[in-house]
Amino acid sequence: MRTWLIPSKTHATALCPRAVVVALAALVFCGWGTAANATPQTSYVIALADFGSPPSGKIPIIFNDHTVYTKPDILKQQRVLAALVKGSRIYVPLRSMLEEMGATVSTTDGGKTVTASKSGASVSVTLGKNEVVINGEKRPLDVPPVMYRGIVLVPVRVISEALGAYVEWLPARHIVVIRYIPAVEAPHPVPTPMATPAPPISSPTPTAPPEEKTYQGFIQAAGASSRTYNEFASGQRCCRSYLASTAYAFKNSPFAIKGDYRRDEYVTAENVIDSFGNHYTNFNTIDGGSAFTPVFLARQTTWDARLEYQVAAPRIYIGAGYLQAITNYGYPRLNAFGGGVEKLPDLRSGLDFFGSAFYYPSASGDYTVTDAASPNNGVSFKQQYRILTYDVGLSLTFGISPLYLYGGFSGDRYTAKQNAPIDQTHAGPYIGLGVRF
Repeated sequence: MRTWLIPSKTHATALCPRAVVVALAALVFCGWGTAANATPQTSYVIALADFGSPPSGKIPIIFNDHTVYTKPDILKQQRVLAALVKGSRIYVPLRSMLEEMGATVSTTDGGKTVTASKSGASVSVTLGKNEVVINGEKRPLDVPPVMYRGIVLVPVRVISEALGAYVEWLPARHIVVIRYIPAVEAPHPVPTPMATPAPPISSPTPTAPPEEKTYQGFIQAAGASSRTYNEFASGQRCCRSYLASTAYAFKNSPFAIKGDYRRDEYVTAENVIDSFGNHYTNFNTIDGGSAFTPVFLARQTTWDARLEYQVAAPRIYIGAGYLQAITNYGYPRLNAFGGGVEKLPDLRSGLDFFGSAFYYPSASGDYTVTDAASPNNGVSFKQQYRILTYDVGLSLTFGISPLYLYGGFSGDRYTAKQNAPIDQTHAGPYIGLGVRF
């Protein structure tokens, strides 16, 4: 029968005032010996079991019967990264573990040094440095702390030595058990004459707080108030502008997909009035000339699809995109490939930000003149633009509701390259409603 090993009194001021259980509670309380077999309180012992050669992979951590989460969440079968086995070494997330224990965690030196403190005790590690500083005392480490997907991981020895915890690797079950019981002096109440001892009161079992659901994707739509500048318009603002987008981040994968839709409608500029009072729009043509058209409701629709790869946390991606732009006034359909960077919203309860910038170096389409009166009748022209799209905004979610509000500023800029009359832009603020799933 295994025996619990209890930490020494030198760790009574450690960062955590309560028990830490790593792995399932059933394994701790059903598959192990009881505290009755522990070493007497007068001679505490700290032990670190021989870990052997555990396999590489991710191991969940259970803290007081609930999962210890890292930020940002990297889902693996509805659990997040908790412990990582690499090169027969077991690493745990320093910030998540110590914040769960009520410690205050701060970083210095550009995020390379992480310090956790509570009740006069402190633990400090530095990325790439083979030492840990516990209450001002430097202790060597066999391996230094590492960065994994934006999370600082430390050898499990840091937690055991900092807190005086019992640690053991169970190769048959592929789990790590860490248990910490702070040494507490037994109270010595002054006896009251003729007092009847009160019956013992059992402590209630702590209840784990509800875990917030992690959302993989969203669908959202908004109304925009955009201004348009091109050969037909000089900054007219019209309420008929719409935005919509959807995204999905794959589980257990750094990949995500994203789609955006934009529609801008505007009345063309009234820059010519004939002798009969008719209103016309004078504009530059693709073939280098100029023409007149009655004022009309112009519409330009743009959509793009993106495949993105996460490079940083939280949810920061680089990606490749395909864009297509269509008008209702006979201009060629533009097609383009490009790339950029995007921050997707976390969509957790509260306020969050998002944004993107994508560049398409050559958006092109072919146009054939069909005007018999034009000297270029029957001639085909290739129209080309450079296109930059951008978006920045905030989302506001409410508790566990799948609905959320979002808003921001979105736009694009078309720079003329070939057979394009002038540059053009569509940009303005927007606000809308989304559904997360």
